[in-house]
Amino acid sequence: MFSFLKASAPKPRLAEEKIDPHYKQLRKKVFAGVFIGYAAYYLIRKNFSLAMPYLISEYGFTKAQLGTVSLALSLSYGISKFVMGNVSDRSNPKYFISIGLMASAIVSLIFGLVPGVLSSIPVMITLAALNGWFQGMGYPPGAKTMTNWFSASERGVWWSWWNVSHNLGGGLIGPLALLGLAIFGAWQSLFYLPALIAIACAILIFFLMHDTPESEGLPPVDEYKGEKLVEKVESAHTLSSKDIFFKYIINNKYLWAIAIANIFVYFIRYGIIDWAPTYLKEVKHFTVDKQSWAYFLYEYAGIFGMLASGYLSDKVFKGHRAPPMLMFLVGVLLAIVVYWKNPAGNPLVDNICLVAIGFLIYGPVMMIGLQAADLVPRVATGTATGLTGLFGYLLGSASAGTVMGAIVDHYGWDGGFYTLIASCVLAFIFIGLTLFKKTSKQLEEK
Repeated sequence: MFSFLKASAPKPRLAEEKIDPHYKQLRKKVFAGVFIGYAAYYLIRKNFSLAMPYLISEYGFTKAQLGTVSLALSLSYGISKFVMGNVSDRSNPKYFISIGLMASAIVSLIFGLVPGVLSSIPVMITLAALNGWFQGMGYPPGAKTMTNWFSASERGVWWSWWNVSHNLGGGLIGPLALLGLAIFGAWQSLFYLPALIAIACAILIFFLMHDTPESEGLPPVDEYKGEKLVEKVESAHTLSSKDIFFKYIINNKYLWAIAIANIFVYFIRYGIIDWAPTYLKEVKHFTVDKQSWAYFLYEYAGIFGMLASGYLSDKVFKGHRAPPMLMFLVGVLLAIVVYWKNPAGNPLVDNICLVAIGFLIYGPVMMIGLQAADLVPRVATGTATGLTGLFGYLLGSASAGTVMGAIVDHYGWDGGFYTLIASCVLAFIFIGLTLFKKTSKQLEEK
């Protein structure tokens, strides 16, 4: 029934003179597809954060209640990212990415247009869980596509450029919120305007995406780039999902270390951004437009942080991903303390802190997924990146919603910031464990 989802079989190799121009053309199309696709996913993932102040004022919901809605999305997304990641290793990524995006957009339309949805916590939890599951169909096949079309020596740079897409999408939520208010005069447009854009993007990326180079009659990317293979490349047609998990995942201690680290990285990431609109309104007395632009600045600062970490890991640290992550986490800790202690009435300092945190936290956010892909053969990329995503969202992002909300309700914002600081320290420790892992370049030289 779902045979069209299976990975495409290899085609006969093209004539030698056709390989280079065809490779260059398809790499551009594929990168455009995963870039636009993942940006569109983020247009409709975290809209609920900007809607929370409206829901508190109009319906009287507590922070903890709204945190359960965020929890539902995070739990569902984390589980889906791992499950669908494992499935995607043996599947055609173009179908996963486009179908998941379309389904997620439909859920977002329901949030914004169906009467009564936003007044019911159980209904919002159900829809958030559905949205989380469909959202999980985006990243793993995108990561698989990146490893199939871009080689290890260039992957840090290309991966960082790909990850710019989620900052682009996430950062546009704020300006789109203002645009929706101007056009429709209703804050519910936070949901349905981005959903309409996402539907258009889903149609576009279906025609841009391709499966593996081999399915297009091209050689594997390592052969095309003239690079030495450290490990044998296996086919998705010869391994089951169970084989992939037990052969490449279960005993990979470095992969488990960064998966645990991802819990704390994601807690910081979403502990800051999910509660920024509410914190800035309650404590720093920001207006709605200033909240939206603060959200925008946080996301867009991350673009430069990811690019910097990608270039550092490839060019300075020779493929070693841990050193730039550890450097960036120290900076995150310092910026969080200033953001917390800055008194109300100094919006410039608050915005500078959000820019700094956004710049710095997205280095580890991006690099953990890249490091997971580096730690396994290409055939296990979806499963490996899905595992780190499972931990990040199941425990990290979920806690940022419900645990952070409960801590702030009971212990005030000081309690929330102490929790963020502890997360910085724990993320540093677990990422530090991977300093002992040799890179593929080091193994080649050896």
